[in-house]
Amino acid sequence: MKNFNIRLIETPEEMRLVEELQRNVWPGSETDVVPLHMLITAVHNGGLVLGAFIEEKIVGFVFGFPGLEATADGPRPKHCSHMMGIHSDHRDDGVGFALKRAQWQMVRHQGLDHVTWTYDPLLSRNAYLNIAKLGAVCITYRRSEYGDMRDGLNAGLPSDRFQVDWWINTPRVQRRLSKRPRPTLKLTHVASSGLHPFYPLRTSTDGLSQPPEHVPAFEDRLLLAEIPSDFTALKSQDFALARDWRFFTRELFETAFEKNFIVTDFVFDPNNGNPRGLYILTHGESTLDEFE
Repeated sequence: MKNFNIRLIETPEEMRLVEELQRNVWPGSETDVVPLHMLITAVHNGGLVLGAFIEEKIVGFVFGFPGLEATADGPRPKHCSHMMGIHSDHRDDGVGFALKRAQWQMVRHQGLDHVTWTYDPLLSRNAYLNIAKLGAVCITYRRSEYGDMRDGLNAGLPSDRFQVDWWINTPRVQRRLSKRPRPTLKLTHVASSGLHPFYPLRTSTDGLSQPPEHVPAFEDRLLLAEIPSDFTALKSQDFALARDWRFFTRELFETAFEKNFIVTDFVFDPNNGNPRGLYILTHGESTLDEFE
């Protein structure tokens, strides 16, 4: 674990560092880089750009701005966390969690209690951070949220995304961000609860996980939905299989949300060199709270 510090970024000189870091994180499409002038304008109007630095080298950033969401009682203010990026050399150093924790503190100081952002639900690393570590939940699936993306990480697949809700004043979130957070769930916790995977995964001849041909019936109130442990690697090896996963999980999560299930947790377990990633979908009061 490397030592780094988190600080607000407000000057044009440091915003240029954020531009450059974006090119490292999302290579291949200059048009997808949020430019300096947009970052500066957002910061001067209630937005936040936070950077993680090792000495004076930027290794991560998070960028968001105030927004409005429609409710039955009219528009309601929130913080939209638009983008977070970590340098490729520092993705296992805890930088993302530290940036989000600093964002949590700043947004609470602004008097807001709700933060939203999007991420690809097939990325286990992101799911583990957003759902398990930070305590966000999800009830919203957005098809092709950003249209056809051209950067090296997203090109060629529909840009489907989860929009997560981070209710930053709730005990759930405060517990996860405290100095003594709830341990993240492992397969042993799941097994001791009696919960079984919603569907079995098949394995191709080259060892890649294959989705079921059909989404099963939703018969239980607590479901385990498994995804590939490393979707980026799977996509690089078998693009057609990656598309199969996209369309299977699209049907799975859209159906789940229509039936009032909520994504409430994520299990990522190294599993002795055979890593597994599984979403926990909760209906009503069903929960694994004994592990909270």
